[in-house]
Amino acid sequence: MFRHKGKGRTYIHNLRLASLLSLVAGIVNITGVLSVRVLTTNVTGHFAYFSEELSHENFFIAIAYLFFILSFLLGAFVSNLLLEFISRSGPDWAYTIPLSIEITIMAILGIWVNPSGFNHFDGQVVACVLLFTMGLQNALVTKVSNSLVRTTHLTGLFTDLGIELSQLFFYRKTEQFKQLSKSINLKLAIIICFFLGCTLGGFAFKFLGMRTLLLASATAVIAMLYDKMRLRYYQIRRKLHS
Repeated sequence: MFRHKGKGRTYIHNLRLASLLSLVAGIVNITGVLSVRVLTTNVTGHFAYFSEELSHENFFIAIAYLFFILSFLLGAFVSNLLLEFISRSGPDWAYTIPLSIEITIMAILGIWVNPSGFNHFDGQVVACVLLFTMGLQNALVTKVSNSLVRTTHLTGLFTDLGIELSQLFFYRKTEQFKQLSKSINLKLAIIICFFLGCTLGGFAFKFLGMRTLLLASATAVIAMLYDKMRLRYYQIRRKLHS
Protein backbone atom coordinates (compact mmCIF):
# COMPACT_ATOMS: atom_id res chain seq x y z
CA MET A 1 0.00 0.00 0.00
CA PHE A 2 2.84 2.41 0.86
CA ARG A 3 5.93 0.54 -0.28
CA HIS A 4 4.93 -0.36 -3.84
CA LYS A 5 6.01 2.12 -6.48
CA GLY A 6 6.14 2.36 -10.26
CA LYS A 7 5.07 -0.76 -12.16
CA GLY A 8 4.81 -2.71 -8.92
CA ARG A 9 1.97 -0.48 -7.76
CA THR A 10 -1.58 -1.66 -8.49
CA TYR A 11 -5.09 -0.26 -8.39
CA ILE A 12 -5.76 -2.17 -5.14
CA HIS A 13 -2.76 -0.52 -3.46
CA ASN A 14 -4.12 2.92 -4.34
CA LEU A 15 -7.66 1.99 -3.31
CA ARG A 16 -6.55 0.85 0.16
CA LEU A 17 -4.35 3.91 0.59
CA ALA A 18 -7.09 6.28 -0.54
CA SER A 19 -9.81 4.74 1.62
CA LEU A 20 -7.92 4.72 4.91
CA LEU A 21 -6.20 8.09 4.68
CA SER A 22 -9.18 9.98 3.27
CA LEU A 23 -11.07 8.71 6.33
CA VAL A 24 -8.31 10.25 8.47
CA ALA A 25 -8.57 13.54 6.57
CA GLY A 26 -12.34 13.65 7.02
CA ILE A 27 -12.01 13.22 10.78
CA VAL A 28 -9.32 15.90 11.00
CA ASN A 29 -11.34 18.31 8.88
CA ILE A 30 -14.50 18.18 10.97
CA THR A 31 -12.50 18.30 14.21
CA GLY A 32 -10.81 21.48 13.05
CA VAL A 33 -14.13 23.05 12.07
CA LEU A 34 -15.87 22.16 15.35
CA SER A 35 -12.98 23.02 17.66
CA VAL A 36 -11.36 26.12 16.11
CA ARG A 37 -13.73 26.98 13.24
CA VAL A 38 -11.02 26.46 10.62
CA LEU A 39 -10.91 24.13 7.63
CA THR A 40 -7.77 22.12 8.29
CA THR A 41 -7.36 19.86 5.25
CA ASN A 42 -7.01 22.36 2.38
CA VAL A 43 -5.99 25.96 1.73
CA THR A 44 -8.24 27.07 -1.15
CA GLY A 45 -10.69 28.96 1.04
CA HIS A 46 -7.91 30.49 3.11
CA PHE A 47 -6.64 32.36 0.06
CA ALA A 48 -10.06 33.98 -0.31
CA TYR A 49 -10.21 34.92 3.38
CA PHE A 50 -6.64 36.22 3.24
CA SER A 51 -7.51 38.48 0.32
CA GLU A 52 -10.74 39.63 2.00
CA GLU A 53 -8.96 40.63 5.22
CA LEU A 54 -6.27 42.44 3.24
CA SER A 55 -8.91 44.43 1.38
CA HIS A 56 -10.45 45.41 4.74
CA GLU A 57 -7.00 46.30 6.08
CA ASN A 58 -7.30 43.70 8.85
CA PHE A 59 -3.63 42.87 8.51
CA PHE A 60 -3.22 40.78 11.65
CA ILE A 61 -6.15 38.53 10.69
CA ALA A 62 -4.78 38.30 7.13
CA ILE A 63 -1.43 37.16 8.53
CA ALA A 64 -3.21 34.35 10.40
CA TYR A 65 -4.66 33.05 7.12
CA LEU A 66 -1.23 33.35 5.53
CA PHE A 67 0.17 31.15 8.31
CA PHE A 68 -2.57 28.58 7.63
CA ILE A 69 -1.47 28.41 4.00
CA LEU A 70 2.23 28.24 4.87
CA SER A 71 1.63 25.52 7.49
CA PHE A 72 0.14 23.21 4.86
CA LEU A 73 3.02 24.05 2.51
CA LEU A 74 5.55 23.35 5.26
CA GLY A 75 3.95 19.97 5.96
CA ALA A 76 4.19 18.98 2.30
CA PHE A 77 7.80 20.23 2.14
CA VAL A 78 8.88 18.31 5.26
CA SER A 79 7.09 15.15 4.14
CA ASN A 80 8.80 14.96 0.76
CA LEU A 81 12.14 16.05 2.20
CA LEU A 82 12.01 13.10 4.60
CA LEU A 83 10.86 10.72 1.87
CA GLU A 84 13.69 11.71 -0.44
CA PHE A 85 16.32 11.62 2.29
CA ILE A 86 15.29 8.33 3.93
CA SER A 87 14.56 6.49 0.67
CA ARG A 88 18.25 6.62 -0.19
CA SER A 89 19.04 4.22 2.66
CA GLY A 90 15.75 2.43 3.35
CA PRO A 91 13.26 2.89 0.50
CA ASP A 92 10.81 0.29 1.84
CA TRP A 93 10.32 2.20 5.09
CA ALA A 94 10.70 5.82 4.02
CA TYR A 95 6.96 6.47 4.41
CA THR A 96 6.92 5.49 8.09
CA ILE A 97 8.65 8.66 9.32
CA PRO A 98 6.23 11.31 7.93
CA LEU A 99 3.26 9.08 8.78
CA SER A 100 4.59 8.53 12.31
CA ILE A 101 5.01 12.30 12.75
CA GLU A 102 1.40 12.80 11.64
CA ILE A 103 0.15 10.12 14.03
CA THR A 104 2.15 11.55 16.95
CA ILE A 105 0.96 15.12 16.41
CA MET A 106 -2.69 14.09 16.19
CA ALA A 107 -2.35 11.94 19.32
CA ILE A 108 -0.71 14.77 21.28
CA LEU A 109 -3.42 17.24 20.26
CA GLY A 110 -6.13 14.71 21.07
CA ILE A 111 -4.80 13.95 24.54
CA TRP A 112 -3.53 17.30 25.83
CA VAL A 113 -5.48 20.02 24.03
CA ASN A 114 -8.76 21.27 25.50
CA PRO A 115 -10.67 23.65 23.18
CA SER A 116 -12.85 24.95 26.02
CA GLY A 117 -9.82 26.82 27.32
CA PHE A 118 -8.78 28.25 23.95
CA ASN A 119 -8.26 31.91 23.30
CA HIS A 120 -8.19 33.11 19.70
CA PHE A 121 -4.42 32.70 19.35
CA ASP A 122 -4.50 29.14 20.75
CA GLY A 123 -7.10 28.17 18.18
CA GLN A 124 -5.00 29.55 15.35
CA VAL A 125 -1.94 27.61 16.54
CA VAL A 126 -3.96 24.38 16.66
CA ALA A 127 -5.28 25.09 13.15
CA CYS A 128 -1.71 25.59 11.87
CA VAL A 129 -0.60 22.31 13.43
CA LEU A 130 -3.51 20.40 11.90
CA LEU A 131 -2.85 21.96 8.49
CA PHE A 132 0.80 20.94 8.84
CA THR A 133 -0.21 17.30 9.46
CA MET A 134 -2.52 17.31 6.45
CA GLY A 135 0.28 18.77 4.32
CA LEU A 136 2.44 15.87 5.51
CA GLN A 137 -0.24 13.36 4.58
CA ASN A 138 -1.16 14.83 1.23
CA ALA A 139 2.45 14.99 0.04
CA LEU A 140 3.08 11.44 1.27
CA VAL A 141 0.03 10.03 -0.50
CA THR A 142 0.72 12.00 -3.68
CA LYS A 143 4.33 10.80 -3.81
CA VAL A 144 3.57 7.16 -3.00
CA SER A 145 0.69 6.88 -5.51
CA ASN A 146 2.49 8.71 -8.34
CA SER A 147 0.02 11.61 -8.05
CA LEU A 148 -3.02 9.35 -8.55
CA VAL A 149 -4.36 9.80 -5.02
CA ARG A 150 -4.96 12.91 -2.92
CA THR A 151 -6.88 12.52 0.31
CA THR A 152 -7.20 15.92 1.97
CA HIS A 153 -9.47 17.88 -0.39
CA LEU A 154 -12.20 17.10 -2.87
CA THR A 155 -12.42 20.00 -5.35
CA GLY A 156 -10.09 18.49 -7.93
CA LEU A 157 -11.60 15.06 -7.37
CA PHE A 158 -15.09 16.26 -8.21
CA THR A 159 -13.72 17.97 -11.33
CA ASP A 160 -11.96 14.80 -12.48
CA LEU A 161 -14.98 12.69 -11.55
CA GLY A 162 -17.28 14.86 -13.66
CA ILE A 163 -14.91 14.59 -16.62
CA GLU A 164 -14.59 10.82 -16.32
CA LEU A 165 -18.32 10.25 -15.88
CA SER A 166 -18.91 12.13 -19.14
CA GLN A 167 -16.24 9.98 -20.84
CA LEU A 168 -18.30 6.86 -20.08
CA PHE A 169 -20.53 7.89 -23.00
CA PHE A 170 -17.62 7.82 -25.44
CA TYR A 171 -15.03 5.28 -24.27
CA ARG A 172 -16.71 1.98 -25.16
CA LYS A 173 -13.78 -0.31 -25.82
CA THR A 174 -13.43 -2.93 -23.11
CA GLU A 175 -9.96 -1.94 -21.92
CA GLN A 176 -10.73 1.78 -21.99
CA PHE A 177 -13.99 1.26 -20.12
CA LYS A 178 -12.25 -0.91 -17.53
CA GLN A 179 -9.53 1.67 -16.84
CA LEU A 180 -12.06 4.48 -16.70
CA SER A 181 -14.25 2.54 -14.26
CA LYS A 182 -11.29 1.90 -11.97
CA SER A 183 -10.41 5.59 -11.93
CA ILE A 184 -14.02 6.55 -11.15
CA ASN A 185 -14.26 3.96 -8.38
CA LEU A 186 -11.02 5.23 -6.82
CA LYS A 187 -12.32 8.79 -6.72
CA LEU A 188 -15.67 7.67 -5.33
CA ALA A 189 -13.84 5.74 -2.59
CA ILE A 190 -11.94 8.87 -1.56
CA ILE A 191 -15.09 11.01 -1.57
CA ILE A 192 -17.17 8.47 0.37
CA CYS A 193 -14.45 7.79 2.96
CA PHE A 194 -13.81 11.51 3.44
CA PHE A 195 -17.53 12.02 3.98
CA LEU A 196 -17.67 9.07 6.39
CA GLY A 197 -14.71 10.52 8.29
CA CYS A 198 -16.47 13.89 8.59
CA THR A 199 -19.71 12.25 9.71
CA LEU A 200 -18.04 9.90 12.20
CA GLY A 201 -15.87 12.73 13.52
CA GLY A 202 -18.84 15.04 13.87
CA PHE A 203 -20.77 12.58 16.04
CA ALA A 204 -17.65 11.63 18.00
CA PHE A 205 -16.78 15.26 18.73
CA LYS A 206 -19.99 15.65 20.75
CA PHE A 207 -18.66 13.12 23.26
CA LEU A 208 -14.89 13.20 22.81
CA GLY A 209 -14.02 16.77 21.86
CA MET A 210 -10.44 16.99 20.65
CA ARG A 211 -9.96 13.32 21.55
CA THR A 212 -11.73 12.70 18.25
CA LEU A 213 -8.27 13.14 16.75
CA LEU A 214 -7.31 9.88 18.45
CA LEU A 215 -9.69 8.14 16.02
CA ALA A 216 -7.78 9.71 13.12
CA SER A 217 -4.48 8.74 14.71
CA ALA A 218 -5.66 5.15 15.27
CA THR A 219 -6.82 4.86 11.64
CA ALA A 220 -3.41 5.99 10.41
CA VAL A 221 -1.75 3.47 12.77
CA ILE A 222 -3.95 0.71 11.33
CA ALA A 223 -2.90 1.72 7.81
CA MET A 224 0.79 1.55 8.73
CA LEU A 225 0.52 -1.73 10.67
CA TYR A 226 -1.55 -3.33 7.90
CA ASP A 227 1.18 -2.54 5.39
CA LYS A 228 3.90 -3.95 7.65
CA MET A 229 1.89 -7.11 8.39
CA ARG A 230 1.34 -7.79 4.70
CA LEU A 231 5.06 -7.33 4.05
CA ARG A 232 5.89 -9.75 6.86
CA TYR A 233 3.33 -12.25 5.54
CA TYR A 234 4.87 -12.28 2.06
CA GLN A 235 8.39 -12.53 3.48
CA ILE A 236 7.41 -15.60 5.52
CA ARG A 237 5.61 -17.15 2.55
CA ARG A 238 8.66 -16.68 0.32
CA LYS A 239 10.87 -18.35 2.92
CA LEU A 240 8.52 -21.31 3.20
CA HIS A 241 8.40 -21.76 -0.58
CA SER A 242 12.16 -21.52 -0.88
